[in-house]
Amino acid sequence: MSDTCHRHDVLILGSGAAGLSLALRLGTDLSVGVVSKRELNEGSTLYAQGGISAVLDAGDSIESHVQDTLKAGAGLCDREVVRHVVERGPDNIRWLLDQGVEFTRDTEPGASSGYHLTREGGHTHRRVIHAADATGRAIATTLEGQVRERANVTLYEQHIAVDLITTRHLPGDDDHRCLGAYILDLGNGQVETFLARFVVLATGGANKVYLYTSNPDVSTGDGIAMAWRAGCRVANMEFMQFHPTCLYHPQARSFLVTEALRGEGARLLLPDGERFMPRFDPRAELAPRDIVARAIDHEMKRLGSECVYLDISHRPADFVVEHFPTIHARCLDLGIDITREPIPVVPAAHYTCGGVMVDRWARTDLPGLYASGETAYTGLHGANRMASNSLLECLVYSEAAAADITRLMPEVPPPPDVPNWDESRVTEPDEEVVVTHNWEELRRFMWDYVGIVRTNKRLRRAKRRADLLAQEVIEYYSNFRVSNDLIELRNLLEVADLIIQSALRRRESRGLHYTLDHPFKDASQRTPTILIPDTYQVRKQA
Repeated sequence: MSDTCHRHDVLILGSGAAGLSLALRLGTDLSVGVVSKRELNEGSTLYAQGGISAVLDAGDSIESHVQDTLKAGAGLCDREVVRHVVERGPDNIRWLLDQGVEFTRDTEPGASSGYHLTREGGHTHRRVIHAADATGRAIATTLEGQVRERANVTLYEQHIAVDLITTRHLPGDDDHRCLGAYILDLGNGQVETFLARFVVLATGGANKVYLYTSNPDVSTGDGIAMAWRAGCRVANMEFMQFHPTCLYHPQARSFLVTEALRGEGARLLLPDGERFMPRFDPRAELAPRDIVARAIDHEMKRLGSECVYLDISHRPADFVVEHFPTIHARCLDLGIDITREPIPVVPAAHYTCGGVMVDRWARTDLPGLYASGETAYTGLHGANRMASNSLLECLVYSEAAAADITRLMPEVPPPPDVPNWDESRVTEPDEEVVVTHNWEELRRFMWDYVGIVRTNKRLRRAKRRADLLAQEVIEYYSNFRVSNDLIELRNLLEVADLIIQSALRRRESRGLHYTLDHPFKDASQRTPTILIPDTYQVRKQA
């Protein structure tokens, strides 16, 4: 048990685009703590290849971006939120440029933006600004460099949050509020107390709940699970986006093949070389991700094929190498020359469209607690996220959270002392194999039963297994010292249950949720799927 207590004005859990941009937008007079599970830039942002969608070209318009987003969201987007986010796009791109992010410039004469803009699925215009095919890396490394220069920001790498601290941890306190978090220092194995006037969840998505995912290992739904346990509502957890094209190769783990390839003319082919997407959608390879992923899944199952192929070899080799250097180099390392031959690809879990419900200022139901990025449900994505809207959402909502926190800071006193983490009645784990086995079982049955195509029978079967595993993990968690794997497994089981519950409630097929029992849209179900925890209390808005 550790008596260490860290105090800050703002505690940010997560260090991707959402967390770091927020830290940089807060005043230098504030004490800010940024917690990262691994190294500071190890998260989904680092691996994002495509780019950020924003209206930057004279031939494009805010209205067009809004309509494209609404169409991709299959009737479940919040129109006001969509317009707000799209309108804030250009200013947020300028903010990134001011931070030093170097986007790919357009060398063509007459380019109105000065930067190369590509087009991805669901977009009717070229509006995706990028840094070659490693946009996330350019953003993550630039923001990391800026944050490390900030004297008011304390970085806690190799730390993982266990649970949020709220006023429920204080006897007789009826003022429901978030006060901080209990956080495990992975270096010394001690759970330490972190207190703050404001806490921000920027922990990313939950796609490690599936066996195959494009996400890094840290994407275990920690923020969503912690917020749910603290009494916050979650929404639209049935809408888990499967990216259509991840590299299929025994030596390539979770390597995403950006949608920008299809934006530049790449074609999806069956093993015999037949192009198949025109049979599924008039937009062919430029259809939204849910349609493309479902089409690939259908063809793989129909043919018993292990993968399909993505071919851009008909474009000039110099063009391919210039625009997709990361993919070209990685594939070449594996013996695949994408300038001459197609890339073997399969769908994989990619993005959590649902999450913790927030308002326009990124505030959750729990006063003092904010959420931004993939952790949050804002209403932007609806039933399906349009390509490259996610980094935009991170920036816009972190900007809003920073403004709201700055406004409220003078009104919020420092949190009182709280009890330290109690390990007096637990022992060292005696059977780590339990955690390992349950982790593997969870990810396998979620892939098999709650994947791209679902049925009520599969979902009920998944629910029974999730309930059984949850009981085992609760017992294990109650008796043994916490570890990184145990914390992540506990959170993934929480999130898996939320996904299954949400999927069972939506008795239609819409966007990313496709069920054979209800294969068509139901106009009466054009509302978010909202789950309410037993501890939920109506928030008193400031």
